[in-house]
Amino acid sequence: MSRTPMALLSPADQERLRGLRRMKAVALGALILMAALFVVAFWLREQHPWLEYVRAAAEGGMVGALADWFAVTALFRRPLGLPIPHTAIIPTRKDEIGHTLGEFVETNFLSGEVVRAKLTTAALSRRFGEWLREPAHAERVAAEGATVAAAVLRALSDDDVQDLIADLAREHLVEPDWAPSAGGWLQRIVEADAHRGAVDLAVDSIAGWLEANAHTFSGLVSRRLPGWVPKLAHRFVDETVYHEAVRFVTAVQTDPQHPARRALDGYLSRLAEALQHDPAVRDRFEGAKAAVFDSPRVIALAAQAWETAKTGLLSALADPQSGLRRRAASALSEIGARLANDPVLQARVDGWATDAAVFLVERYRHDIASIITDTVEKWDPAETTEKIELMVGRDLQYIRLNGTVVGALAGLAIFAVAHAVIPGI
Repeated sequence: MSRTPMALLSPADQERLRGLRRMKAVALGALILMAALFVVAFWLREQHPWLEYVRAAAEGGMVGALADWFAVTALFRRPLGLPIPHTAIIPTRKDEIGHTLGEFVETNFLSGEVVRAKLTTAALSRRFGEWLREPAHAERVAAEGATVAAAVLRALSDDDVQDLIADLAREHLVEPDWAPSAGGWLQRIVEADAHRGAVDLAVDSIAGWLEANAHTFSGLVSRRLPGWVPKLAHRFVDETVYHEAVRFVTAVQTDPQHPARRALDGYLSRLAEALQHDPAVRDRFEGAKAAVFDSPRVIALAAQAWETAKTGLLSALADPQSGLRRRAASALSEIGARLANDPVLQARVDGWATDAAVFLVERYRHDIASIITDTVEKWDPAETTEKIELMVGRDLQYIRLNGTVVGALAGLAIFAVAHAVIPGI
């Protein structure tokens, strides 16, 4: 039957080939048996008249066997190599068969009504939730997802990602004007006195620094005095400057209405107004912002941040005991439990899945069915014949065997009826 060597066939195909050969041998054996019976009965019919019945049965069996052999063989090749019309149907009409099969699948299986009816009764979300809520299954899904995510991360080019981040940052951060928004926010903060806490924190920090760093005032002013000023005066001047600084900061700390606080409030109010309405201030603010984003240091920090994030993600994805993997598995298990127990959520998810499947089928069913047509068209006719014969040939050999038996019974019945109706025939 096959020109393909056994070694090139899969184990399943090898078993099918052995079964096909056995059934061919059985069918051929039945034909040979009928032929032998016919010869014996024909040779001895005069000595034993009852052999006429055997001869008729054998004759009918041979006719049935040969007719069905011809029919089965004509599906796959030309019987005896003769160019008989309407034979070798599969190799000669392979493309038409593939096209018809594709149309059949498209019409009867890839139909929106069929898909919707099937999915509506399938309870997909409940069954999936019952499966997913099992910790082992949730961990398996998390592991598969981690593998895919890690593969995607490794496939990404660092330069491309950094360029993309830079482009997104420029489009959404650098190009838009911050000054009006920043001015509006600052104005609302000042009007609500929300900045008081920040001012108090700054003043307290300065006071703490002064208390801990009195020595830094030594020589701060005195080194600028003329050389003829006595050394004692140098020390007096430095201490006076330090104590005045401490007294000033203490006054700002204790007096909510200190002139310095009011001056700061006024400056912030004027700055908020200028950021919103003064073109010069707005231009300076936007220029400073652009200079910060375009500085080599910021660019290097962004690249380093991506490298660090990528390395950390890959490490977490690869470690089954990492917090990321454990939280992902736990979240998946919780989702599965909700899907298994929440009828409202089940109905919603089933509706989404059904609508999505119907949309895809109705929109792309021709393209999906064309896979069958295109695949069959690319098959070699001889290989196609061998593949199909391997799949169904064994069952078709039963047709030959059945034809032999039915032909024998039909021949016997015809002869018996004719002999009864016309005695001495």
